[in-house]
Amino acid sequence: MNYIGSKTSLLPFITAAVEDVVGRELSDKVFCDLFAGTGVVGRSFKPRVSRVISNDWEYYSYVLNRNYIGNNKELVGKGELIAELNALPLVDSGIIYNNYCLGSGSGRQYYSDDNGRKIDAIRQKIERWKNSGAISEDMYFFLLSSLIESSDRVANTASVYGAFLKHLKTTAQKPLILLPSSYTLDGNEHKVYSTDANVLIKEIAGDILYLDPPYNSRQYGANYHLLNTIAEYKPFEPKGKTGLRPYNRSMYCSRRTVNESLESLIRDAEFRFIFLSYNNEGLMSMQDVKSIMARYGHYDMVSQEHHRFRADKEENRNHKADRTTEYMHILEKA
Repeated sequence: MNYIGSKTSLLPFITAAVEDVVGRELSDKVFCDLFAGTGVVGRSFKPRVSRVISNDWEYYSYVLNRNYIGNNKELVGKGELIAELNALPLVDSGIIYNNYCLGSGSGRQYYSDDNGRKIDAIRQKIERWKNSGAISEDMYFFLLSSLIESSDRVANTASVYGAFLKHLKTTAQKPLILLPSSYTLDGNEHKVYSTDANVLIKEIAGDILYLDPPYNSRQYGANYHLLNTIAEYKPFEPKGKTGLRPYNRSMYCSRRTVNESLESLIRDAEFRFIFLSYNNEGLMSMQDVKSIMARYGHYDMVSQEHHRFRADKEENRNHKADRTTEYMHILEKA
């Protein structure tokens, strides 16, 4: 997924920062990814540590990480189920087609009509299987994760779901094919949560705490509302031209509350090593973060320049302006 704030390209930088402080041998360590998003950081550490604690209060993120992190044994028959879901007839009665496809009269075009119908058909079948006990909880989240990822590939957006495109782009015209989501088997037991990070931090403990909170005022619940709609699949009244649903508002997306929220989280964290990813365009300055973290132990910082997230793919733009600096703030708690 092309995701705001994704750390895929920064994984070598993050890994090196952790190893330089904690060491390369992590097999006895508990690693917590508290603002997990699509889970790329937790997934990269899963085979290397004794336990991953993954959390994000957006439900689509919980579904993805419940599969990536939570699933840890082979799911027998998953290929056959994927094939059965791909062969389902399209349906005209469903949340996605009725509210987010042009043919239904909704005025919205997040998906082609056929892809909207197929998302509904697959999502309804997965829920029927779950309710009848035909599939396990692990299989449920595997299939749901597969649907979220596959639906995202054919979405008619410029990456985020804050708005749809006027005309169907090339990838949105392709028929949706349900592809199996991935997960790693490592023999350990991991934990996945979907709650407020500042609440959860009081209930967990470990060795390495990785923090990647929102940097600015963009609310993830708004930018990815349609993924939450597919994941939850419960009736609601879409609002406005973009069909927004009610969404969580993070305290880390407000200049008025972000400093206090971070300090509270750092103070309550029962982790020896804390790593905070934050860039030079965030609501908090580098000095803000340093002054908060340094109160609680030994502070350090490393940085790396990288490409900023862009929703569009324009070639003719100022590439120098596309660069931003990622800071890794490091704290060893006293």
